[in-house]
Amino acid sequence: MTATLRPMLTHVGIYVKDLARMTRFYTEIMNLHISDRGHGFSMPMNFVFLTADPTKHHQFVLAEGRAADAPSSINQASFKVGSLDELRTMFQRVKAEGVNQLRVINHGNAWSVYFEDPEGNTIEIYLDTPWYIGQPHGDALDLSLSDAAIFRLTEEMCKKDAHFMPVEQWQDKMRGELGIKTV
Repeated sequence: MTATLRPMLTHVGIYVKDLARMTRFYTEIMNLHISDRGHGFSMPMNFVFLTADPTKHHQFVLAEGRAADAPSSINQASFKVGSLDELRTMFQRVKAEGVNQLRVINHGNAWSVYFEDPEGNTIEIYLDTPWYIGQPHGDALDLSLSDAAIFRLTEEMCKKDAHFMPVEQWQDKMRGELGIKTV
């Protein structure tokens, strides 16, 4: 039997209007590192390649050339953090930047902060929870609460969902559905 070919998402690229402004935002506010930059050959425009992972040349690409009247070409670009403290730090950082459309959402399976970058592209900063519930789901999230309170309130909310299960159980279910054998 042939293994199912399933390409894995590794990076996102967006067209931008103001390359310098967007580079500053993604390096200073999002703390991404410029891994490369230059002018394309087959695509004659300027590019900035950004990463936060030393094993990935780029995870995010800014490509100059978005028309002034062009709407955003992406639904969202999502960036994962490792703790609620890191989520709080990013919330404070983007709030201080004066971003538009700042929203803090509890999805049950993730805690998220959404906002727009300087050109109106939706960005999500998120942290996975230890639970799965059916999506889409979105309740308000109060990041001023303690970690313990956020965990307790989220678990209580999740247990009310008919599809609730620990994330490990959901991952096992998905492995089966994807035909991936566990060792």
